[in-house]
Amino acid sequence: MLKIQRTANSEVTLKISGRMDAENVADVKMSVESEVDGRRIVLDLQDLTLVNRDAVAFLADYETEGVKIVNCPAYIREWIARERKAKRAVQRQGMQR
Repeated sequence: MLKIQRTANSEVTLKISGRMDAENVADVKMSVESEVDGRRIVLDLQDLTLVNRDAVAFLADYETEGVKIVNCPAYIREWIARERKAKRAVQRQGMQR
């Protein structure tokens, strides 16, 4: 089960708890995209216990787009780095063709 808690001051923090998979990536995406007032968005992953590849790809993409990720468990951070590296390799291959 995934839980999203929102707090806001000079930035909007979405604290993500539980398991994040393909089924509930849409819930997090909707929460992020509903923030329209221009404040910085922070995803706090301290209580995120389990992710799958879809969740990691989502996190990597949103971080690239400027969403700040804090309190990220080390295994998720490493997986995000590998996902980015693989994506860059695929992009480079496409450019070489």
